[in-house]
Amino acid sequence: MFFPVAISTSAVVPAQTAEAPMPPRAKPDPNAPTAAGSDQIINLLDREPEPLFSDVELPYAPASRSVATGTGDGLDQGALYLMAKLTRDSKPLDDGLIWRIYSEAANANGRLELVATSMGGDAEFRLNPGAYLVHTAYGYAQSTNRVVIGQDVQSKMLTLNAGGIKFGAAMKDGDGIDESQVTFDVYGMTFDERGERNKIVGDIAPGAIVRLNADTYHVVSRYGDVNAVIRADIQVLPGKLTEATILHKAADITLKLVNERGGEAIANTTWSVLSAGGHVVVEATGAFPDFVLAAGEYEALARNNGKTYLHNFEVAPGQDREVEVVTAVSELETQETTSSN
Repeated sequence: MFFPVAISTSAVVPAQTAEAPMPPRAKPDPNAPTAAGSDQIINLLDREPEPLFSDVELPYAPASRSVATGTGDGLDQGALYLMAKLTRDSKPLDDGLIWRIYSEAANANGRLELVATSMGGDAEFRLNPGAYLVHTAYGYAQSTNRVVIGQDVQSKMLTLNAGGIKFGAAMKDGDGIDESQVTFDVYGMTFDERGERNKIVGDIAPGAIVRLNADTYHVVSRYGDVNAVIRADIQVLPGKLTEATILHKAADITLKLVNERGGEAIANTTWSVLSAGGHVVVEATGAFPDFVLAAGEYEALARNNGKTYLHNFEVAPGQDREVEVVTAVSELETQETTSSN
């Protein structure tokens, strides 16, 4: 089931002001075209849309940069200067990036060794000659590339090909919803050998913005903790913010066991809510159990003091209400007569 999606251009975040050592020459020009360089850079994620790394050799111009940790200062090292864009034509990102440099060869434990990290916008590293893996993260948008370092200065511009989703929720008729009870999970589109999707991020609150690689994602929205679940496939466009509003069909229901209509709720009651097909939807204990239930027909089963009471009820979208189960024999007879008619 698909829902309204509005698209707008994503905003640019403020620049970092922390200082790091300047390379002796050459950094990417933010306005330069991102044509592929002469040195082949291997994209380990096998993403097709456009080159991730490009070489742009221009005179160095000072700029605010993020601070890199784990870098050396030996004279025999090479310098690697990195910048990133969301798309080929967008401006470089000046905040929100995490750069990680790994050695290509595994250590004695069979793991890649983390050589250096940097957070913020553009970054520079002083590295010993050799092959490295550059992992870049912008929210949940990620890229991994291979680079070979010598004793020279290299400048690389990374194109993430990423965008974002801003989540919202409402009732089917456009009425408001208790957003404190709504969450979103984002999954990939493919299934593993067990028939399950890979969860990318979960428990996202309405209004939150999630940065992702440009692709189509399976989004699951939950209203409450029972069965009010809506699914949708949503496309993230590079350089765009996709606003996705999920329309729910559910209501908040409070159950009460009473001796007469409008009476006080009876404590120490055990509850089961059954679907129209007789399957248990949710169980609880107490005088006022409260659930968000998907629209449909249900049967409430209340147990108290060794006796069981049944009551059929219907949930209409957006119509929060109390459902009373009455213990009076006359009331039960009336319910049975109405049901049989």
